[in-house]
Amino acid sequence: MPLIREIIATTIGADGTPHLAPLGLIAEGEGWIAAPFHPSTTLANLRAVPELVANYVDDVRIFAGCLTGRRDFPLLAAVHLRPPRLAAALAHAELRVVAIEEDENRPRFHCETVFEASHAPFRGFNRAQAAVIEAAILLSRRHLLPPETIADEMRRLAIPVAKTAGPAEAAAWEWLVAAFGAECT
Repeated sequence: MPLIREIIATTIGADGTPHLAPLGLIAEGEGWIAAPFHPSTTLANLRAVPELVANYVDDVRIFAGCLTGRRDFPLLAAVHLRPPRLAAALAHAELRVVAIEEDENRPRFHCETVFEASHAPFRGFNRAQAAVIEAAILLSRRHLLPPETIADEMRRLAIPVAKTAGPAEAAAWEWLVAAFGAECT
């Protein structure tokens, strides 16, 4: 299995409108592969402007917010590419698409890193943050998973959230639970 980094991707459309979305970047040698599902705004944006910014964040509200209609997070200009970066990013990498491997479900955009920067220290994740990220991944795949699988996973993930969440993780968890509705009970 390849290494996958869970990040918040910033892309832009042909009209320059930025879009934030959680994305698992797949390691490939010195580069990365972005494989957004079809159809998605991220996919359309990468086809229009083949650049993305990988935002490394520890605030899981951004992951949950992107999946629950809360995308109004402050952005800053990137250094070399057109998509902006998140102001809350602990670090970011600016990636340029160098090749596309077509697929009807998940095209693979092979990317090279053109710039990286660190902005704040990473102090580690607590178990609630990891659980929120897993729940966010479940929400993004709810069209692929049976409701009973989602309910079982959400019950399991609720345990570390109850034990270790701070206010940010608790808020992100509540957003995700509300988005799942009856599916996670």
